[in-house]
Amino acid sequence: MKRTALIAHDGKKQEMLTLLAPRVDTLRDERLVATETTGRLVEDEFGFEVERLASGPYGGDLQIAALIVSGHVKLVVFLRDPLCAHPHEPDIQALMKICDVYRVPLATNAATARLCLEALTRDRALVSA
Repeated sequence: MKRTALIAHDGKKQEMLTLLAPRVDTLRDERLVATETTGRLVEDEFGFEVERLASGPYGGDLQIAALIVSGHVKLVVFLRDPLCAHPHEPDIQALMKICDVYRVPLATNAATARLCLEALTRDRALVSA
């Protein structure tokens, strides 16, 4: 089963939890992968099992990009903070490029993430019908 990847910059972590809360039933059946702190917060908040990789600045974004290249990710929800400078910006850009190259949906804000997560819910409903 392909994974759903979750990443949130520090200023967006609470927004990630708020975004995921109404979708607990759908996400419980998903295989989740996340950068370290985001994954830990999701595990603590919802009790999900999350495959945790390195923190973004320590290579986590690139680890998720590698999973995309190897065909193991179906969706990336990356709540970016566009108003803060990030020393690992080249890694962020690389992840976004890999999503484009491999045609993996990438949601970089809560509005787009809601649409993508709603699609997961619909897909699950179609499969179980």
